[in-house]
Amino acid sequence: MSEDNKYTFENKEYRDTYRHTVSHILAQAVKRLYPEVKLAIGPSIDNGFYYDFDAPFSFTQEHLDALEAEMRKICKEKEKLERFELPRAEAIKFMEEREEPYKVELINDLPEDATISFYKQGEFTDLCAGPHLDSTGRVKGNGIKLMNVTGAYWRGDSSKKMLQRIYGTAFPKKDELDQYLNMLEEAKKRDHRKLGKELGLFMLTEEGPGFPFFLPNGMTLKNTLIDYWREVHKRYGYVEVSTPMILNRKLWERSGHWDHYKQNMYTTVIDDEDYAIKPMNCPGGMLVYKAQPHSYKELPLRVGELGLVHRHELSGALHGLFRVRCFTQDDAHIFMTWDQMKDEIKNVVRLFDEVYSTFGLTYQIELSTMPEDHMGDLKDWQFAEKTLAEAITEIGKDYVVNEGDGAFYGPKLDFHLADSIGRTWQCGTIQLDMQLPERFELEYTGADGEKHRPVMIHRVVLGSIERFIGVITEHFAGAFPTWLAPEQVRVMPMTDRNIPCAQEVVKQLTDKGFRVTMDERNEKIGYKIREAQVHKVPYMIVIGDKDEEKGVISVRTRKTGETTAMETGEFIEKLAYEVENKLK
Repeated sequence: MSEDNKYTFENKEYRDTYRHTVSHILAQAVKRLYPEVKLAIGPSIDNGFYYDFDAPFSFTQEHLDALEAEMRKICKEKEKLERFELPRAEAIKFMEEREEPYKVELINDLPEDATISFYKQGEFTDLCAGPHLDSTGRVKGNGIKLMNVTGAYWRGDSSKKMLQRIYGTAFPKKDELDQYLNMLEEAKKRDHRKLGKELGLFMLTEEGPGFPFFLPNGMTLKNTLIDYWREVHKRYGYVEVSTPMILNRKLWERSGHWDHYKQNMYTTVIDDEDYAIKPMNCPGGMLVYKAQPHSYKELPLRVGELGLVHRHELSGALHGLFRVRCFTQDDAHIFMTWDQMKDEIKNVVRLFDEVYSTFGLTYQIELSTMPEDHMGDLKDWQFAEKTLAEAITEIGKDYVVNEGDGAFYGPKLDFHLADSIGRTWQCGTIQLDMQLPERFELEYTGADGEKHRPVMIHRVVLGSIERFIGVITEHFAGAFPTWLAPEQVRVMPMTDRNIPCAQEVVKQLTDKGFRVTMDERNEKIGYKIREAQVHKVPYMIVIGDKDEEKGVISVRTRKTGETTAMETGEFIEKLAYEVENKLK
């Protein structure tokens, strides 16, 4: 981060500090207007901040409007934020005198040797580790927006009291706030849950929360996506396998998942033995590799799997196709020698480049390093992290470091995709793993005739088929490119007289492998066209008496709304070119 950008929102540390300060300004405003309200916690989050309150009334929009006005007033007062520390007993007394029971509980739960710090701004003081801006005057009042109020259990524990969480966001300029709010409005229109229902893609039911049902249009979309995945991977030298959905506890203990991931796994008992439904494909992939001997001449061995996995997610975290309990992970495990690692990482990135550009998605790369809960030696982690960083740098790409967020078995590169309205989605990942090959005693015979341990890459490009469908549904606002659209062409005869000609056009298109339907209802053509537009069909063909006389079809495009008369063969050539080249 350059010195010029140190105090801008490009610097995540500054952005978090700014918004954390705004959360304190919110708390100060609440205490000014409603002194009976008790304070809980108020951190910054990805898109803003929140603060949890225990209030004897429900916060309404009127309350939020009043609080926003008071927050702007506090910004204009330019109150200094001053940090001070107190010994534990004094800190507890300080908050007891202010009748803040949640703060007292937080202090009591701190380690004995913890530093207990406070931040004071004017008449308001809050328990906080910081950091903060030096003055409320640094915050632009007209860049603040309180978004909504939700319920939140104290400390996330459903056995504790339900508090009220006020969410907000803040930007250093009003036009940046306006841009963000406009993006949210656009995102509402693009919500994949809404479009999924309108376009007949998928459904979610009370009988299976978090377990999506794919409908006919959704299955066409999903299968087209999978066909593309297979075509790309075949070109990049991958083979495909399928591993069982349920495997015994011994396997998951050996892989480390039983110790590190059991709380997210569904388990069962078969013949008095513990089994688990797989939350990941990798242990099965280890067994596939181990099933036969391998030579260095076979490496790198690139093994792909479209494996259905199940993970126990809390019901409150479920969200359309973005957070589900079962999904198809587009996994691949690449087994290689140590000196092949860097080239293989570069090869994976090239594959990612091709796939993401096909959908018009750009990305940023994040290098996640060793977490506290990890397997293996520090030197192996350092070597793996260095290899990932050098591979990215050598192909001319930048990355940012995300300290301590690697997988328990190795560091990773996460690919954050930017969609058409500027939101980011974490989809692709490349994870280096020197632990599982060791745990499963994987081997290959080297050029020296001796046995050696391979290194492995775990990687996904789409992340999960289901979630990626949600992402591209919102990215394209449901108007999928022609190659991907569940319905590519809708043929509409003007009258019953034109139905035989329309049927012949449908047959010609269908014989060429295109996805075509015919709307022969006794409705006005304008109504049929509007309905096709609502369903976001790329091409509409209208056939009337004049079209038949001239031996042409009238082709209306979704993109421009223009109608062009052309021969059926000419249209087939145009459509084939668009689909074959996967034009956006």
